[in-house]
Amino acid sequence: MSEISERYERLSGAFAEKVAGVSGDRWERPSPCEGWTARDVVDHVVQTHGMFLRLVGRELGSIPSVDDDPVAAFDAARKVVQTDLDDPARAAETFEGQMGTMSFEDAIDRFISFDLVVHGWDLARAAGLDEHIDPDDVQRVLAAAPAFGDALRGPGVCGPELTPPAGADDQTRMLAFLGRRSWA
Repeated sequence: MSEISERYERLSGAFAEKVAGVSGDRWERPSPCEGWTARDVVDHVVQTHGMFLRLVGRELGSIPSVDDDPVAAFDAARKVVQTDLDDPARAAETFEGQMGTMSFEDAIDRFISFDLVVHGWDLARAAGLDEHIDPDDVQRVLAAAPAFGDALRGPGVCGPELTPPAGADDQTRMLAFLGRRSWA
């Protein structure tokens, strides 16, 4: 396993635990992502997995619907991506994207791993789960976010940067940078 594959496995496992922790009556609760419910957050993450697979000519295949079974849908999507990350040849396949030539594993690390951290918090907030983010993951997102430039603030991505309260911890500062209000 590569470092990227291990990181994805850890982050997707943490996200899967959050998905499994959402009780049936909380799937339609609003998330911090404007206009999205908890279920919509999971659907976005599953669809994004499929989008990155398609960039290298692969598909998620026949997986359960997020509408019918969000736990099974995410579990199936992450298994497909994990299998590809664990195969050195598949992980190294490249594509031409908006940011130039990129390998599948680098794209997963840069985008999907970022999403798993941020949308993991969104899902936790919507469903009333533990919102704590590992400090190392907070630092990775804080370091990576500015590189997205203006694309980070595009429609359906992140809202405008917020000003966190004085003395805010790194997680609060990270979330505020991404347009998420985590304080009262």
